[in-house]
Amino acid sequence: MQNWQEMNALTLAYLGDAVYELWARTHMLELGHEKVKELHKQAVGYVRASTQALILRALLPDLNEVEQQVVMRGRNAKGGHPKNVDVVTYRHATAFESLVGYWHLNQLNDRLQWAFSKVDGIIQGESISTEAVYEIPLPLGEVGVSRLD
Repeated sequence: MQNWQEMNALTLAYLGDAVYELWARTHMLELGHEKVKELHKQAVGYVRASTQALILRALLPDLNEVEQQVVMRGRNAKGGHPKNVDVVTYRHATAFESLVGYWHLNQLNDRLQWAFSKVDGIIQGESISTEAVYEIPLPLGEVGVSRLD
């Protein structure tokens, strides 16, 4: 298998999407949800792009330099996006998935558990304001602030 640095960011996101979805589904069971329809509805709330972008925003201040590079690569990855999600939100969700894929690929299970342990609080609005404006590092020559609503 390739080193994560040689891997396309969308490939990292593909892996991260699967890892995060499995965690979300398992987490729903741990929370006591048993009916399949309820499990699906709750899991969708965790894995939708807007939620993943929100989680990334909350985690950003605590990411190290390498993790921030992974996020930047994921955010800048060229690819399409669904019509029901704006491009900025989708790119930040892809960045989050890339980060999860990076952690999984490098067996950084402590970082995965750290991030996943914060998800419920982030979703419930305990960690950050949903009106927060944040900046993700951009390549030289670019300037930008992204707003996620």
